[in-house]
Parts: sequence; structure tokens; C-alpha cells
Amino acid sequence: MQVEKLKTVDAETLLSTPMSKTMFIVDGLIPQGVNVLSGASKIGKSWLILWLGLQVSQGLPVWEMPTKQCDVLYLCLEDTQRRIKDRLYSLTDDAPKNLRFAVLCALIGNGLEEQITGFLNDYPKTKLVIIDTLQKVRDSKGSAGKAGMYGNDYDDISSIKRVADDFNISIILVHHLRKLRDGDDPFNEVSGSTGIIGAADTNFILKRKRSGNDATLLASGRDVEYQELTLQFHDLVWELVERKNSEEIHKAEIPKFLFRVVEFMKNHTEWIGTATELITDMTEAETAPNVVTKYLGQFSCEVLEPVGIEYQTKRTGKSRLIRLMKNDGGDRNDGESAI
Repeated sequence: MQVEKLKTVDAETLLSTPMSKTMFIVDGLIPQGVNVLSGASKIGKSWLILWLGLQVSQGLPVWEMPTKQCDVLYLCLEDTQRRIKDRLYSLTDDAPKNLRFAVLCALIGNGLEEQITGFLNDYPKTKLVIIDTLQKVRDSKGSAGKAGMYGNDYDDISSIKRVADDFNISIILVHHLRKLRDGDDPFNEVSGSTGIIGAADTNFILKRKRSGNDATLLASGRDVEYQELTLQFHDLVWELVERKNSEEIHKAEIPKFLFRVVEFMKNHTEWIGTATELITDMTEAETAPNVVTKYLGQFSCEVLEPVGIEYQTKRTGKSRLIRLMKNDGGDRNDGESAI
């Protein structure tokens, strides 16, 4: 068997070749490529996706973010036309013609890709395709075969991704979460193997408590910075309460104790003592002594150093001393540390 030679490009040519920017359906949130939206059953994913399709097809903003007006194909595979019609009436009295629905389609690897390609050729203004749900277009092969579950998951998403990349469109796959929770990484809760989130360009997790109307939408992807959106389900529409990017989320994780240290040092040129003594001098009531050095060591570079406060620590006998000193910008040349 003759194998084709690798097609390569040198770095100089790559840098000098003009390329179009990544197309976003929703600015800063939903880019071209494959986007997987996962959430538990019956928490409002379909209401969210239908509203999204309506907004994009009309060029209306999504949570104050501009959208790219375009034709939209919605494969609504768990519903009937009657149910879709009822939902549309609940959201609008004037639905656009460029939002089109189908309730039946082929499976991945058995005609779906060709069906979507044919539709895109017939309606070239289509830039958003929604498949609700992913499981409805898979043949349930699971872990069978040589590829195993990871290989099959990765191959299925990659097959859909090829269509998205060939036509420079965005495809949203609606998917489910496992019942098993993961407190460290919610993206590990996506049903199936990590092949799904690994092959997707962007992953979204919608998490909502059954007893309330509030939810959190987590977003992470190759062309999207990590962000968290707090949403509220009101009159069948998910409304934006708050949106945080990765920097804002990180800042929110910094203990408030560090900022109170900054205030404390405004009245000191230098302070030396133990964690318990620091808590006492600061009249700190919210932080325990046993976490003081942990907080200072972990976040001093981000909070103390930018405002000219130097942090040192050293164990002496049974005690650990802390030194906080205002840095006047000059180089210290005092030999060994003062503590």
C-alpha cells in the first residue's frame, strides 16, 4: 500500500499566510467547530437551545453578547413537531423562516454526515447546526470493537467535527451528564468516556439544582477562555445573572484575608511574629492561625508583591515566624534573612 507523503508548511510561510479569524456564533462563547452542551435530563437544555436558535436566526444578542445572524438547522430528535410548535408559541409569536427543524435523521457513520452536508449545500447561509441529542445519532456500539469506548466516542465526535471544519460552521451536540458527581472537575461528569470532551472544540456544562431556578453554565474550549455564567430560568427563558471569566474566577478564589493583610501593613513598615500573633494584631476573626502561612505562601505573589509587601517565613524551634516588610523598591543587601 502506497502512503501519501506528509503535507507540511514551514514556520515562515505559516506566519506570513493571511488567515481569517475564528468565527463565533455567539461572540466570545460559541465558536465554529463542535460544541458539546451537557446537562442532566429535564433541567431545561432544550428550552435553552431552542431560545438560542431563535436568537441567532434573528441576529439578536444572547446574554448581552452579539450573535452572527444566520440560518439555523435544529435536529430536535427527542420531540415531535407538535411539541416544537408548542414551545415556539411559548417563546415567540413571530418565528423566523431561517430556523428549520427535523425530528428524524440518520446515524453518525450511516448517513448523518451526508444529510447535513446536503442541507448545507441547499442552504449555504446555515452557520449553526444543533443536534439534540448526541445519543440519538449514535448506533449505541459503546465499547464494542477494537477501538473501545474512548476510541468510538472520539471517532464519532471527530466525524461531526470534519463537517463543521469543512463548512466553517458551528455544530452544537446536546448531551447528558452521568449521575456520579465529580467535585474536582465537573467536565468529568459528561456521560461516556473522555473521548467526547477531548474531541470537541468547546465543552459546556449546565448544572441546576432540581429545587431551584438557578443554574451555572461552565464553558471551556480551544478558542474560548474558561468562564462561568450564572443563569436563572424565568418565563421559560434562561436569563443571565452574572458572567465571570477565568481571571475573575481566580480572583474570587483568593482568600479575603490577603487583602486585609494589605490594609494592616498600611500602618506598618515591618512586622515579625507568629501566625497567632498576626491574627491577634490584625483583630482577625475569620481566619484560623493554622491556614495563615498557607494563604500567604500561596497568594503573596498575586496580592502582596504587587503592592510592595515582601513575605518571608522561617521555623525557629517550635515556632514558625512570619516577616512582612514594605519594599521601598531598593535592593536589600543585608546578608541572611532577618528571620
